[in-house]
Amino acid sequence: MPWLQLRVNSSRTLAPQLEDALLVCGALAVTLQDNADQPIFEPALGETPLWQDTRVTGLFEADIDTESTLNELQQSLSAGAEEKLDAHWHQIEDRDWEREWMAHYQPIECAKNLWICPSWAEPPQPEAVNLMLDPGLAFGTGTHPTTFLCLQWLASQKMSGQTVIDYGCGSGILGIAALLLGAKKAIGVDIDPQALLASQENLARNNLVKDSFPVYFPDACPNHQAQTVLANILAGPLVELAEALCERLQPGGKLCLSGVLATQLSSIEQAYRPWVSIDNVKQKEEWICIIATKK
Repeated sequence: MPWLQLRVNSSRTLAPQLEDALLVCGALAVTLQDNADQPIFEPALGETPLWQDTRVTGLFEADIDTESTLNELQQSLSAGAEEKLDAHWHQIEDRDWEREWMAHYQPIECAKNLWICPSWAEPPQPEAVNLMLDPGLAFGTGTHPTTFLCLQWLASQKMSGQTVIDYGCGSGILGIAALLLGAKKAIGVDIDPQALLASQENLARNNLVKDSFPVYFPDACPNHQAQTVLANILAGPLVELAEALCERLQPGGKLCLSGVLATQLSSIEQAYRPWVSIDNVKQKEEWICIIATKK
């Protein structure tokens, strides 16, 4: 069945009120999008920033009375009722959105010997190391520059026999890649229960035993040390976790940090300087991956 979208061009201040009003008017879902190519890379802790020009879109069933719905929306915005909304109706065809997404997620070559393949696709190079992945509701597909940079670095390392900690494991992509590249054990840590579940499901997809990649919430994680610690999260949490992550790293071990913008490098260097020496900084687009060795 087709659906109707009501797209409203709005401002940062009016967008939250519009979101509530659309739901009151019967919208089945509401999305907020950048309406002027103004990227927001990393919000402050506890902050949910919006774009200065925000498009608010409500999804409705196709048989809705569009005129009365728009009138009701206009009237419900008491603060801005005098100004006519910049709103337009659009029809969208019903689709199998899961299949649409699957069609656009293709195998990714991260290095000469490492591919990330969606679980429903045939690996392009069966003889290579092929990580079969279904991200589910957890972050981590290999398409983002930060994940790609971490995987590229992992593929260049001698992982044989290592213990690895994947802090902020998401879909488990980095920990599982380390195992497929020869690591003896990976330990996953994340605050999101969906991430822990996705990591274990992706472990099974790659025919790896459950004990090779135990996953924990941060407070429940055993105090193990590892030869390699991976953390692809965001600059703010990385700064806060500097001492904790370095405590989990053996002397001489390698630290791989990402989820960081090039403009945030100095804050990371300053936070980690007491424990590690920076070896290398790799960049892809505006994102960087920082490699360091524990003193």
